Amino acid sequence: MNKLINLEIKTDRRDQFIDITSRLEKAVGQSGVKDGFVLIFVPHTTAAVTINENADPSVKSDILGYLEKLIPQNSGFAHAEGNSDAHIKAGLTGFSQTILISNGKLLLGQWQGIYFCEFDGPRNRKLILKISSG
Repeated sequence: MNKLINLEIKTDRRDQFIDITSRLEKAVGQSGVKDGFVLIFVPHTTAAVTINENADPSVKSDILGYLEKLIPQNSGFAHAEGNSDAHIKAGLTGFSQTILISNGKLLLGQWQGIYFCEFDGPRNRKLILKISSG
């Protein structure tokens, strides 16, 4: 069984991590897949998806803050749109994740959550899920 799902994500800041774990858990539950995987893909060049700690909210702000220190928005990039930093941050963070499904549940570690990463918002974004058995 394979299921393709599009999720809409609305961001409200230029740089933002949005916890999407519960949305993905719901999609997996509704898919009927008991054992398999979910592939999460971000079809944008200035947004990404990552897995990280979800117990302490300061982890999100630490990551965003450090990325901004490493790759500041106004660093004299040649790209005319002024969002080269967002392209670099998204590329480093990654455009996809694959998570195993067992007994109809995502196999995440105790402290892990799944985050949509916005680096050029606010925007209306799309996230594509492929939920597959086997």
